[in-house]
Amino acid sequence: MRRASTRLSRRRPIQCERISTIFCENVRRRRGDRSERVSGIRTRCEKSPLSTRTTRLSRKKCGLRRHKAMKVVTTIRALRRSLPDEKRAVIGLVPTMGYLHDGHLSLIETARRECDCVVVSVFVNPLQFGPREDFDTYPRDLNRDKAQAEKAGADLLFAPDTEEMYPKPPFTTVRVSNVTEGMCGASRPGHFDGVATVVTKLFHIVQPHRAYFGLKDVQQVAVIQRMVDDLNIPVNIVPCPTVREPDGLAMSSRNVYLSEEERRQATVLFQALKTAKEKLAKREWHTPQQVEDGVRDIIETQPLADIDYVEMRTFPDLERVRDIGNKTYVIAVAVKFGKTRLIDNILFQGGETPTDVAYDDDGETAQSDGHRSESTLRRQRHN
Repeated sequence: MRRASTRLSRRRPIQCERISTIFCENVRRRRGDRSERVSGIRTRCEKSPLSTRTTRLSRKKCGLRRHKAMKVVTTIRALRRSLPDEKRAVIGLVPTMGYLHDGHLSLIETARRECDCVVVSVFVNPLQFGPREDFDTYPRDLNRDKAQAEKAGADLLFAPDTEEMYPKPPFTTVRVSNVTEGMCGASRPGHFDGVATVVTKLFHIVQPHRAYFGLKDVQQVAVIQRMVDDLNIPVNIVPCPTVREPDGLAMSSRNVYLSEEERRQATVLFQALKTAKEKLAKREWHTPQQVEDGVRDIIETQPLADIDYVEMRTFPDLERVRDIGNKTYVIAVAVKFGKTRLIDNILFQGGETPTDVAYDDDGETAQSDGHRSESTLRRQRHN
């Protein structure tokens, strides 16, 4: 193992993109704006992201070298041996189930700008699938994923099989209560136990400083953030914006299941969510029931839509809403088109005006810088 040079200059703080006011302000409000608390969330700086040249210089100063080609590993041992030895290195993790699309690639690109080493995991986790769900038919194309991940800037692609991740039937699982109740947690019992368990394993295996998740899976983001806070796991959770097709459909690996007509009708989801946000901003809808009924009515205009749920919750605690005030809310839907179940959501800040909504469009510029300094995380990891 090569020792870090004592002559290395101190690295500049990582410059990041504008953090979502929606996510950050609400978490501060929930925690009493205790910015000094280790698990509090801090804002990103308003400056532009690091240029590719600056990032390379930063790595050069730290004695870090990116692989000439992305390295693919399939075992935990090989992964750990491939991680950088340099303690200054900021490691970013992008957990996926593969069949990468532009939403995944945006996570990798964000991690590339902010981290010295980017690890992408590709693992279809059996623990998060129910007995009649699509584990066996979930789309898989590892060769395609390798090419996509490398092009987006990944340094390591970790693609274990089930035996590598679960050599024995797991006796230990992770359950996060409250935020897993309702929404997808109600219709997919045990799903978030599987998610929390595999993400915890990945955090222990990779030991990243930052982990990147898309806000399309808004309940998953809330679950992982709460798990990290409750268990003092030294990783910053970075929620990133939902990436959409030009017609508004949220990108998902499951979109490939849709027929041409199902695909056309599925655009109603985002149309309904945008309408709800506009109605709230104009004070035309005043209660959670009006919001949920209104969204449901719009979705039901499409004959192939089979609604699982339409729910309005606080964010990020995902509590039921009684009265709409100045909190942050999420309107979330799950709808089946044929055999394909799609989810989508939109965030709304109580008190927003039509002008605010027009400026923020769909409220999906949300990103979080996480909430612990990289030096703090490194101390926790190496002590």
